[in-house]
Amino acid sequence: MEIENKTSSGIQNEVVQKTVYPILFAVAIAHLFSDLLQAVIPAAYPILKENYNLSFTQIGLITLSYQLAASILQPIVGLYTDKHPKPFSQMYGMLFTLAGIITLAYATSFNIVLVAVVLVGIGSSIFHPESSRISFLASGGKRGLAQSIFQLGGNAGTAIGPLLVAFIVVPRSQHHIVWFAIIALMALFVLYRIAFWYQNHLILRAKNKAVIVLPDLTRSQVNISVLLLLVIIFSKFFYTASISSYYTFYLMDKFQLSIQDAQFHLFWYLAASAVGTLLGGPLGDKFGRKYVIWFSVLGAAPFTLMLPFADLFWTGILSVVIGMIISSAFPAILVYAQELLPKKLGMVSGLFYGFAFGMGGLGSALLGNLADETSITYIYQLCAYLPLIGIVALFLPNLKKK
Repeated sequence: MEIENKTSSGIQNEVVQKTVYPILFAVAIAHLFSDLLQAVIPAAYPILKENYNLSFTQIGLITLSYQLAASILQPIVGLYTDKHPKPFSQMYGMLFTLAGIITLAYATSFNIVLVAVVLVGIGSSIFHPESSRISFLASGGKRGLAQSIFQLGGNAGTAIGPLLVAFIVVPRSQHHIVWFAIIALMALFVLYRIAFWYQNHLILRAKNKAVIVLPDLTRSQVNISVLLLLVIIFSKFFYTASISSYYTFYLMDKFQLSIQDAQFHLFWYLAASAVGTLLGGPLGDKFGRKYVIWFSVLGAAPFTLMLPFADLFWTGILSVVIGMIISSAFPAILVYAQELLPKKLGMVSGLFYGFAFGMGGLGSALLGNLADETSITYIYQLCAYLPLIGIVALFLPNLKKK
């Protein structure tokens, strides 16, 4: 039976007592493939804008459609799999992503592009909650490290995606996006192997019940903490939406860079984000997640405030610093939330991934409309203040270490 103990936070899993690194790295590789395929969408924006004569508002609507499909379903998927685990569900999600990539490659209108990105979004919504749960279960107690390894895969995929689009698609045509279907097939093979480990783990878990240790907080403290985390996610992902969707346009407009040169600058920002993600989890394990969350969001503010006024050289430097600092927050945020609600790992993972995607999509849509009304430079001047919201992390309670 489950044992509740309100003395500290966390979960002791009697089934997995040591960190299962092969599974953690396999899930990270699957995450790399999944997010690489998702990164094809914003990386292809300059091509889609030219092919269909799109406005920035329409670019924002593409992101909003994808992010809504990815965000709304995630908490539902997570809540369902909390009660009914589905070891092969990640493979179903990848099949949706594969269908979306093929549809995007051969889209003939703006509306079909929207259908394509919605399919990719559905695939993402199925993939992330269960993948995050598997990382947690295979962590052996090193939850921050496990989440960082998982997130590193995703950030690496997000960084590599634009680079591959620049080499494969930009010099040729939109149809060459279909080559990314090979990545989806590779992901299916990796997910097949993970699914069997997860299935065996569930069998062992049924025989050896886990001991769940609840945080030493009242229900209202837990609810307020979750709300504060969502506010922090709003500030982080609303800002990063300005980079992921419009950074290439900003560089092309302000510094007259080519599409490929702008994509290379985006790659360095995303690569720095991958490094920051890898650091965020272990630092949270060592020093406390609250302090990592606080520093990683609020600490980016001085650099975001300088970015709109920098020349090309310093724009590149500042974007790397911003990416490294601000990306270290999410592993700590997610593990902190999982420790607040250890009985609902899937729902928590789905809620936070879904809300993050939703804020990214909403931010992209609103900022695209604002860019049409004002200028692409103005949105960076405005968004520079968003990381200041990270100061609310000071009000998060300190979860006791076991």
